[in-house]
Amino acid sequence: MRNITRALWGFLALVTLLWLLAEPGVFQSEGFFAVRGAAVQYSGVIAMAAMSLAMILALRPRWPERWMGGLDKMYRLHKWLGITALTVSVIHWLWAQGPKWAVGWGLLERPARGARPPIENPVEAALAGLRGTAEGVGEWAFYAAVVLIVLALIRYFPYRLFFKTHRLLALGYLVLVFHAVVLLNFRDWITPLGLVMAVLLAWGTVAAVIVLLRRVGAGRQVEGTIAALEYYTGVKTLETIIEVPHGWPGHRPGQFAFALSDASEGAHPYTIASGWHEKDPKITFITKELGDHTRRLREKLRVGQKVRVEGPYGCFTFDDDRPRQIWIGGGIGITPFIARMKHMALREDAPDWPDGQVIDLFHTTSDVDETALEKLAADAEAAKVRLDVLISPRDGHLTGARIREVVPDWRNASIWFCGPAGFGAALRKDFAAHGFPVEERFHQELFDMR
Repeated sequence: MRNITRALWGFLALVTLLWLLAEPGVFQSEGFFAVRGAAVQYSGVIAMAAMSLAMILALRPRWPERWMGGLDKMYRLHKWLGITALTVSVIHWLWAQGPKWAVGWGLLERPARGARPPIENPVEAALAGLRGTAEGVGEWAFYAAVVLIVLALIRYFPYRLFFKTHRLLALGYLVLVFHAVVLLNFRDWITPLGLVMAVLLAWGTVAAVIVLLRRVGAGRQVEGTIAALEYYTGVKTLETIIEVPHGWPGHRPGQFAFALSDASEGAHPYTIASGWHEKDPKITFITKELGDHTRRLREKLRVGQKVRVEGPYGCFTFDDDRPRQIWIGGGIGITPFIARMKHMALREDAPDWPDGQVIDLFHTTSDVDETALEKLAADAEAAKVRLDVLISPRDGHLTGARIREVVPDWRNASIWFCGPAGFGAALRKDFAAHGFPVEERFHQELFDMR
């Protein structure tokens, strides 16, 4: 999370600094309308820069994933950039429109303008001739973008509709690129700010076209076939085993992939619940019924059905040299730990983890399925992982104090958490209060792609 915060504020600070270097006279602005002009320019630059970077991250690029800690963290930055763009765009719109309203209401008097000198640069003249058009289409694109971003932030807006409407932001972005190119101060294009904005707008434009063509992640997609399905009634969870005989590069336990079985619904992210063996190329997903789509999977999926799998993604891969690890899986958050245990069982003769590492797995759940729990216990035994299962109605809630009681050596451990975000935040806060270095050794999957 720390790297996401650094990336967001560092990016905004860099763009701000470049704008100040391009507009050194901004602090000598005299009069309200001069300040208003500077505010409109600055807010427009920040909004378009944030939206451009958000558009680039929508492509799920590989290069920043490791530094940010995984695609889940990258999507969190994408979301924050979207919120930043929304907020600053509203401010930009208010600076542009508010004074016009004030003049119309007689609250402000627009200063008299003298004759403008002729524009000699043909490019600048051409852009000046497009100002009215750019302002008009930009305003309507702004209204559309506000609606689409707000819909994306509404948790109860159905994913299948979000999948369809969110793509339209790419179209609105292309209109706003035209708006920005025309209305950015022409002299700024020959400054470092202009160079950075040109790169961001060009890259963002390419990203928007890829999004509109539905080619995001195309280079990481393979076709698979459903080999087996098993439903666990007690926990309302479906286990799907998919054969991926060609093209899958392999995955590490704890990573996830996007699976597409219904084009109208779009691809959904699922944590991979299996190790990887080249001689038996299969991927297992464990899906809990949490929404309309996941509740329908049991009826819609069938053995032999073709599905598209994209990935792998994520950095929740248990990489550290600590002598002890504490794993905490809340509900369906047990999935990455199942994958890790299967991997450890496969690699028992050639381990890729520190020699003698001790692992304690805490699984807390409010639902019970004896078959699922038996399989979990068998995986833990095969991987030599100490398993502690807590059934919430019977055993109460899992707390930091309970974990520390079971694992006296917790100060030397790393903690790996996957489950409800609020539960993870509470545990993180609790361990931080006891002096545990959470920034370095508390790893949490932010499995939220919107």
